[in-house]
Amino acid sequence: MAKTLKELTPRSENYSQWYQDLVIKADMAENSAVRGCMVIKPYGYAIWEKMQRVLDDMFKETGHQNAYFPLLIPKSFLSREADHVEGFAKECAVVTHYRLKNAADGSGVVVDPTARLEEELIIRPTSETIIWNTYRNWIHSYRDLPVLVNQWANVMRWEMRTRLFLRTSEFLWQEGHTAHATRAEAEEETRRMLEVYAAFAEQYMALPVVRGIKTASERFAGALETYCIEAMMQDGKALQAGTSHFLGQNFGKAFDVTFLDREGKTDYAWATSWGVSTRLIGALIMAHSDDSGLVLPPRLAPLQVVIIPIYRSEEQLAQIGEKAAAIADKLKAMGITVKYDDADNRKPGWKFAEYELKGVPVRLAMGARDLENNTVEIMRRDTLEKETVACEGIETRVQKLLDEIQQHIFDKAFHAREMRTVTVDTYDEFKEKIEEGRFIMAHWDGTAETEERIKTETKATIRCIPLENGAAGKCMVTGNPSPQRVLFARAY
Repeated sequence: MAKTLKELTPRSENYSQWYQDLVIKADMAENSAVRGCMVIKPYGYAIWEKMQRVLDDMFKETGHQNAYFPLLIPKSFLSREADHVEGFAKECAVVTHYRLKNAADGSGVVVDPTARLEEELIIRPTSETIIWNTYRNWIHSYRDLPVLVNQWANVMRWEMRTRLFLRTSEFLWQEGHTAHATRAEAEEETRRMLEVYAAFAEQYMALPVVRGIKTASERFAGALETYCIEAMMQDGKALQAGTSHFLGQNFGKAFDVTFLDREGKTDYAWATSWGVSTRLIGALIMAHSDDSGLVLPPRLAPLQVVIIPIYRSEEQLAQIGEKAAAIADKLKAMGITVKYDDADNRKPGWKFAEYELKGVPVRLAMGARDLENNTVEIMRRDTLEKETVACEGIETRVQKLLDEIQQHIFDKAFHAREMRTVTVDTYDEFKEKIEEGRFIMAHWDGTAETEERIKTETKATIRCIPLENGAAGKCMVTGNPSPQRVLFARAY
């Protein structure tokens, strides 16, 4: 049974299938009856809840408040910002009617043709339009600014090719939407939130990221500038892990959100928006996990420690249970999540396999010999290393080990990224290296034409223009001047 539980396609054989196998077998999510949409199962949702809790605290520490806005957006709203509607038009799901009725032939329900909406409603692909229409009622003076609002919600973007967590038609996310009195304040907010995302990725997800700016062709629809964090997955592909957008006054003008400034002059509000989604769960899986299952950083693991008894009699089980309860109480007092699994419908070997598959960072096992010696076997999920330690002071040992695992997972991902990041100067070398699955730092002349040519010929995109500016040089394709190297990769 344990063997069946852990049967995963090896990463080296088929990375995409390994990922799909792992999401399903680790009981994180599954496809739903609605094409392109997923069911997030309790274990997967528990990870999202941990992410939400941390991010929500980080947002509130920077002065943001949560609110909620409608799921349905009048179609006319999307027409008010031309770049915005063009960017999302092909992904929109449209509500056209408001009533069903029983079919005349008794075959079921049908759409009532007399119940057509006067104006179609769009299921939100993002909420800038409905929110900025609302802000018009909130903002009248510079004293009303800044408005710092975040929304936890679901969105719908119609997708043809989907993959659990990474790309689904409906997904969960948070979207921040802020309004400011000056350009400088809005730009500062955009960069601040990028750093919040980067800190979350590195400190909690144990995921090293590259901070940068998107090229004009990759910007969010309606933005003047899009900042992003890019992470490398184990196959060398990039995944965009978060974005923060400087929207200028585009939405202020589109929805006539004006205010009186300190000099008594009328001006349009300056805007930002920023968001991360359940795609981060996919990033967590692909960046750290192995052929035995999930490898979760302790700070986001739903369950940090599991204790498993190995016994031959009810008497032994009772004795182990007493010791395990004492250990669990000490761990819980330190804020560590722990489970004592004494279920009698699974053997210890099956349990070991299950908790390895689910990525529980630390496993404690206690048997008859441990009872005699007052010891416990401790195993760390990231390396699968085991040792036997004394029960005395085990809570301190576990806390230290959780910190070590968190750091080790980050260091391993950072080292892997560094080893697979190369600098190239010629287009021929670029074509060779991109086939190896790498991050490539190369010069680009800044034109959309060269960017599109590279994308068409190699399927690699400019992931970002790194914020850490490098030296100037010559474009690897055209030989024209380039102010700095940019980050290229194939991406999810």
